[in-house]
Amino acid sequence: MRFIRWRDPWKDIPVLSDARRSELETLISRTALGDRDAFEALYDATSAKLHAVCLSVLRDRPEAEETLQEVYIRVWQSAARYASNGLSPMTWLITIARNRSIDRLRARGSRPVTAPEDAAAMIACSAPGPESATIMAQERRMLDECLSRLAEAQAGAVRAVYLEGVTYADLAAREGMPINTVRSWLRRSLLRLKDCVSQ
Repeated sequence: MRFIRWRDPWKDIPVLSDARRSELETLISRTALGDRDAFEALYDATSAKLHAVCLSVLRDRPEAEETLQEVYIRVWQSAARYASNGLSPMTWLITIARNRSIDRLRARGSRPVTAPEDAAAMIACSAPGPESATIMAQERRMLDECLSRLAEAQAGAVRAVYLEGVTYADLAAREGMPINTVRSWLRRSLLRLKDCVSQ
């Protein structure tokens, strides 16, 4: 039996500077609002890394390229739920790429094979370490404080869409507002949050 050493896609996640992380988070937030220019910029900034993840799992370049397109369709569809997962932008994107690639492997009836003695050492722990957990808790407190500075209705709308996964259409129906008004309302709220967090 030939063993293929599974390559951990999290091993090479770049450590993002605060500015780079903020840039990617902003692109994801704007993508969630349907901003195609932001989505294109997000693709340009991250597609090479995500293609490498797909290729490392699938070991087939054409299939990796097809899977990459499916990954960005998923990103476009689920960008509004990004803020609720607590992951860094690249970890979130790589998780989507890896999961979609594994789905493709399962669909064709194969899977990455690892040597038993190496398997445990090669699987990354997905739980955040103490430092990451502390940073995430601080960021969550900062976000809560900044949300408290918004009007109650605006803060509730941001929480509903970005933390609870409520769709724009559902929020518009709930508030009795046109969906484009809701998008503008959320965009202004996000800009205010960004200003608050960056202070």
